[in-house]
Amino acid sequence: MRIPFDLAETLAAVADEGTMDAAARRLRITPSAVSQRVKTLESLLGQVLLVRSRPVRPTAAGVAVVRLVRQLALLEHDALAGLAGDDAAGARVSVPLAVNADSLATWFLTPLATLAERHPIVFDLHRDDQDFTAGLLESGTVMGAVTSREEPVAGCRATALGLMRYQAVATPAFHDRWFAGGVTVEALTVAPVIDFDRRDDLQRRWLRERGVEATAPPRHYVPASHDFAAATLRGLGWALLPTSQSAAALASGALIALGGPSVDVPLTWQQWNLRSPLLDAVAEEVVAEGRRVLVAPAAAAPVSRR
Repeated sequence: MRIPFDLAETLAAVADEGTMDAAARRLRITPSAVSQRVKTLESLLGQVLLVRSRPVRPTAAGVAVVRLVRQLALLEHDALAGLAGDDAAGARVSVPLAVNADSLATWFLTPLATLAERHPIVFDLHRDDQDFTAGLLESGTVMGAVTSREEPVAGCRATALGLMRYQAVATPAFHDRWFAGGVTVEALTVAPVIDFDRRDDLQRRWLRERGVEATAPPRHYVPASHDFAAATLRGLGWALLPTSQSAAALASGALIALGGPSVDVPLTWQQWNLRSPLLDAVAEEVVAEGRRVLVAPAAAAPVSRR
């Protein structure tokens, strides 16, 4: 059995865009043509490939086809580059990657900028908690991911990056208001805290280590890394920030450390185990920058994090 590539590309476009209409606009054909192509592919393979929800999502069989499309597109780019002798001969290839918000805000864009200067490449970034980015690799949504998962995803290879280190901080004014008598259990129980979202366990973990009921304090939710740091700097609450993100504010006195142990989050780079010069170049730049910026691995318990 052969999988017609034009039909598979249509399925991938629908999976990417979320609706038949959006995929039709991207492919410059009619929605009915998109629907017919998907139905034809399902008939050829004898399996349902899309769940017709809003947005649509690929079934397990559809995930396999979408992953094939992405791999073939990457291999096609490599082949065209090899025929021409350099990357410039080929069209720009889109490389989908998954990354956690704090890495995206602090170090991850640097290697991507270097790659964009050297190769005809564009990036489709998917932001999620590093505990969940590995799932985007498994589904074929992305080719590579910054993840807390050290065990390689099936069909992928993994490389340790280092530790993202966090420490608890607040503004001097917030400290004077809520911690005038010290950063005690009683004060931490009532002082407002900032969480990234409801999956962010970092502040709760730090509170538990200080003997505080983690769900007791009033909480703000600020689900964007730069805005999360800005909310802390504006005195909305206390929070744990990456040391690389808070260093300047601590040095200037805009923030002060609340004490207690820092919390380390181990990060790993995982990518498809597909020999591709372009994907290998992505890995080389990402791993080099991660190891330059992050803390060298040490014994530390992993935690959930944005």
